[in-house]
Amino acid sequence: QVQLAESGGGSVQAGSSLRLSCVFSGGTAASYHMAWFRRAPGKDREFVAAINWKGDVTDTVDSEKGRFTISRDNAKSTMYLQMNNLKPDDTAVYYCAARFWSLPLVQSPKLYAFFGQGTQVTVSP
Repeated sequence: QVQLAESGGGSVQAGSSLRLSCVFSGGTAASYHMAWFRRAPGKDREFVAAINWKGDVTDTVDSEKGRFTISRDNAKSTMYLQMNNLKPDDTAVYYCAARFWSLPLVQSPKLYAFFGQGTQVTVSP
């Protein structure tokens, strides 16, 4: 069974950087597209970024382009989200997700089969 484990969250001040990691286990990471989602208090889960199985195609929500960078290392079965110049509005639980490689790379969380438990990111002014 595929399992995803996020780490790297924390409490930081605005303007800081964090790098989130997501370790894939229970299968072959290179057989899955992967993505990051986040859920802020009182809001629905929203798409942040996605990366295809090979790592050569990415999709980032327009509002975060230039601040957030998604990447992966299939040899380490790990995906990353580099977040720079963090803002209080970035406060949320961040989740990684996986979707089989033969399916399209998408933004809808409903179309991802596997999710991790999440890691909390809190940004203070």
